[in-house]
Amino acid sequence: MAVYVSRNRTDASPKRAAEPDSEFFERIAGPFWDQVRDVINDWWSHLPAQSRPGMRSRLLDRNSGTNVFSALWELYLHEMLIGSGCKVAIEHSVGTTGKNPDFLVSREGERFVVEAIWSAQRLADMGEQIPPPLIDAIDNVPSPNFFLSYSVHAMGSAAPSQKRLKNGLAQWLSSLDPDQVIADCERKVPLPRHSWQEAGWSLSFEAIPRSPGKRDDPAARAIGVYPSISWLDVGSDRVLDAVKKKGSRYGDLGMPFIVAVGHAAFFPENRDVETALYGASVEYVHTGTPVIGRLSNGYWNSTYDHAHGKVSGVLTVDNPAPWTWAKNSPVLWYSSDPASFPAPVLPSWATAQLADAQVERHMPTCPIQDVLGLPQLWPVGDAFP
Repeated sequence: MAVYVSRNRTDASPKRAAEPDSEFFERIAGPFWDQVRDVINDWWSHLPAQSRPGMRSRLLDRNSGTNVFSALWELYLHEMLIGSGCKVAIEHSVGTTGKNPDFLVSREGERFVVEAIWSAQRLADMGEQIPPPLIDAIDNVPSPNFFLSYSVHAMGSAAPSQKRLKNGLAQWLSSLDPDQVIADCERKVPLPRHSWQEAGWSLSFEAIPRSPGKRDDPAARAIGVYPSISWLDVGSDRVLDAVKKKGSRYGDLGMPFIVAVGHAAFFPENRDVETALYGASVEYVHTGTPVIGRLSNGYWNSTYDHAHGKVSGVLTVDNPAPWTWAKNSPVLWYSSDPASFPAPVLPSWATAQLADAQVERHMPTCPIQDVLGLPQLWPVGDAFP
């Protein structure tokens, strides 16, 4: 048994808006994605036999993309640990709360615990986004000569007719000449615009000419520009909440405890993690030389009774996913609480440590792809050639 069955796959189109992540990984064709599935299958086979069914179920979960990516995050962590020469016990009983952490790790006579959590950025207002099936309907409108951009002005209470919307867009696009639109744009004429209203819905579209070498592809997706979106959370809050959620879960462990945060964000910033863990950096100016300090709003400096000292370090990877596994280095952020057990560091981890309100950073001594047994530019090739 494996996670993905070897079969002839023919659909190489990008992920559809309404398509579950698990279905996309199973469906997508091409050498790039064959490599991804082969490695996931291989890493899954390295898990203890009793852990494989649950992991496979999560990887194939069609109801939760979060479940899929959190499973991929744990699979990556397990492979990184065993590739670093560690012995790993999964969900082994340890601590004083009766709960079992993800990984009990042994290496060179030292034991430590690693607990994984997946943290993804959230949209601020899903009400501004049209339903995924409607996005897919627009994206599938035949549009060999134009990209579409769209804006949402009003949303109805019920789903509109996809057929009428698609027919209207197709008729409008077929009436346009891409070369004439380009010539008009050079004279500062606005792009062609199409408005659509039905059952309380109001959308507008603009047609953007494809370059001559990119035309006449009947399989080309129509949407080229999506509406701008805003985000509900900031990176520092998201990381802080993730570490708080896991930090006291297991009580007294009697050994180093590392929370591993899979940090999925549109624009991940190291400063967000730094602020979440050590507090926001401030400059105090009194008389003489300015002094750099930290506000007491970080995980390790927000309490005075060492309540967060149980966490020895936080391991982060920005946007961990199969296409970044061999590229993005893990970073271990050392606890600044003197009550913490010293965190061990593996050769493939970069490190960050607070020293006199400044963060000192050190590069890993071993590339992450070597530990994972992957080529540096893996997966090889283009995802969507």
